[in-house]
Amino acid sequence: MSPEVSDVFSRLDPSKDKSYSKTKKSEDAEEHSHPRLVKLQKGLKPEYIKLTPYQALCWKLMGNVATKAKADIKLEDALVQAHMPLRPEEYKAYMMFTALLAAVLGLVVGGALLATMDAFEVALVSAIMLPLMFGVVTYSLLRMMPGSTASSRGRDINKRIGPSMSFISAMASADVNVDVIFKELARQDIYGSVKQEAEWITRDTELLGLDIITAISRAAQRTPSDRFQDFLQGVVTTSTSGGQLKPYFLQKADQYEKEAKLQNRAMLENLGLMAETYVTVVVAFPLFLVVIMAIMAIIGGLNPAFAITLLYLVVAVMVPVSQFGFIFFVWNTTEEARA
Repeated sequence: MSPEVSDVFSRLDPSKDKSYSKTKKSEDAEEHSHPRLVKLQKGLKPEYIKLTPYQALCWKLMGNVATKAKADIKLEDALVQAHMPLRPEEYKAYMMFTALLAAVLGLVVGGALLATMDAFEVALVSAIMLPLMFGVVTYSLLRMMPGSTASSRGRDINKRIGPSMSFISAMASADVNVDVIFKELARQDIYGSVKQEAEWITRDTELLGLDIITAISRAAQRTPSDRFQDFLQGVVTTSTSGGQLKPYFLQKADQYEKEAKLQNRAMLENLGLMAETYVTVVVAFPLFLVVIMAIMAIIGGLNPAFAITLLYLVVAVMVPVSQFGFIFFVWNTTEEARA
């Protein structure tokens, strides 16, 4: 190797000089280091998130304890996905104070039982267990609430993603920019939780100053819907790989339309199965039970007074409860079709 070539490689040796890998700062970098200013339209005022009086009281009394508690990443993600405007520490303080109040209520109920019940041992155990049970149950329910709300939002996004893709593909066919598409989607109340996701994307671009690809990537990370996450990740991948978004939007709209048809067909098959189950369990079984108990009471195999009591329970309790239970089950099963 010639001395000139070896000299070139020695100058590029990273162990000797790493200045070539550093990013050069512009001279006016300090001028743009101030916070980004956003001009609102005339007459508009920014909305500030405030705690309710009860939440503020919880934070005032339990804020120090909640802040020192171990960080809960799952709770933070659930609060973001549920669109609950609370920090994890604030929600922890809310859970702790509410559970403490429930425990005090359980203590009052246990004391009342201790004063009224004759069996002292049973009353004492109830007085000890009720505060613990009330507090634990309340804390557990409040802890599950953000996740339940996020799951509910995810189901709403899944059932509205097909119509929203039709809107997006129609806008893309008119050669509208991606940021404008999501901005217009954020104005359509008919799309429910999809509209809220689009609002957050528009907020990131117009208020926080992020580029549209970064905003969509963040939205894909925080959305509770796997289908919407897959769609947003596809937008990012298509854009960064140099592909065209218009064919991608059209393909996704067609895909979700076909999936909706398959889901409706499967739902109709399930409704047919549930109809057969209804006739067998809710209609025929109580009738057979009433006839059997009446025959047993007549032939002497069953105490007549006890048989009459059972008949009252079947007619007045079992039949109405089974009817309303089946109605609720069908309503809950077909909820996704009522978009």
